[in-house]
Amino acid sequence: MTSVAMRDSIPWWSGNARLTNVSGQLLGAHVAHAGLIVLWAGAMTLFEITKYDPSQPMYEQGLILIPHLATLGWGVGVGGKIVDTYPYFIIGVLHLVSSAVLGAGGIHHALRGPDVLSANQTFAGFFGYDWKDKRKMTSILGIHLILLGIGAWLLVAKAMFWGGLFDPWFNGGDVRVISNPTLNPLRIFSYLLPIHGVSGMAAVNNLEDVVGGHIWVGLMCIGGGIWHLISSPLPWTKNIFVWSGEAYLSYSLGALAYMGFFAAYFVTVNNTVYPEVFYGPVGVIETATGIVSVRGWLATFHIVLATLFLCGHIWHAIRARLSEFRFDFQNSDMVQSPMVNTQ
Repeated sequence: MTSVAMRDSIPWWSGNARLTNVSGQLLGAHVAHAGLIVLWAGAMTLFEITKYDPSQPMYEQGLILIPHLATLGWGVGVGGKIVDTYPYFIIGVLHLVSSAVLGAGGIHHALRGPDVLSANQTFAGFFGYDWKDKRKMTSILGIHLILLGIGAWLLVAKAMFWGGLFDPWFNGGDVRVISNPTLNPLRIFSYLLPIHGVSGMAAVNNLEDVVGGHIWVGLMCIGGGIWHLISSPLPWTKNIFVWSGEAYLSYSLGALAYMGFFAAYFVTVNNTVYPEVFYGPVGVIETATGIVSVRGWLATFHIVLATLFLCGHIWHAIRARLSEFRFDFQNSDMVQSPMVNTQ
């Protein structure tokens, strides 16, 4: 059965599972999905600008994106007062333009590009892959880790060179440049131990440690990415992990679930990275006036989504493992290998 025939044999409601064996169309779906996310971010930012009321606390207005932008030091002044919404407008428009580019790329790969990306020595061939090719899969992992590391360092650059971050403990709350981030690894990695209390990493109470932590995270991600690019999987990994498209989906969902639960906890208890002036009182979902705060919305939805991701991880992990043992989900039976005549 060809890859396209296998795609057509899977119901439409299975989503991207239909595209497991058509790598070109799967790329198109991923690019288009990224375009939708960026479109939402841009449109929602512009919508929130129209709804923002400077006479009311930001955390009581049901905003999602503007509080994050304010925390990054955009358009905010002393005491967390929004002094200029124009940066938010620019950021929203840039996201809308980017979403159009991503959307066009997704449509091209889904409708005009090859169904299957060929793996060869050309530039286009670099993006071809086989799910069972362990070396290629670790290279893809390496590229993702490098991109994550660059993302972490972009925050460092914003904090140190591009205007700074909003510090709720400075001058009654103000934007400042983090010129001396913490580089001591003993200090940074001590947050992984119960040295700072039961809150662990969420106990961080200064931006020097926050930025220093991002420096180390970026270094580890980029170092790990380079390692995965130049190396092959170690022998012990080859029999422990399942090497299939559905297995990689389960691993990804598991990681998202973990980070979702962690983010929900972090936003609930921390008021350095999530200042009260933008997100509302720490540790509570509703404000004194009975309105669900930004902190409450973020914590609640992270828990809900993380729970869904965890269920998806378990579901796809079971399917991937059973498929490895040749279980046929359409017939709900094991696939028997044909008898080999040795006479």
